[in-house]
Amino acid sequence: MLPPFCASSCQSTDWRHKHQKRKLEMLRFWRDGIERQLAAINAAISTLEGQIERDQPTVTQG
Repeated sequence: MLPPFCASSCQSTDWRHKHQKRKLEMLRFWRDGIERQLAAINAAISTLEGQIERDQPTVTQG
């Protein structure tokens, strides 16, 4: 087996393509996790805003 620097151009291109695919999959995995966390944070914010609004005393004019 030859070291990577002696590999043919075709093998090098194939390795690069596989590396880019793995990197893309990893970045998408991270993004999906961050999107889930952001959705949870947005839901918590919305819930708290609703609770604050509900608990505020209403002012009636009379």
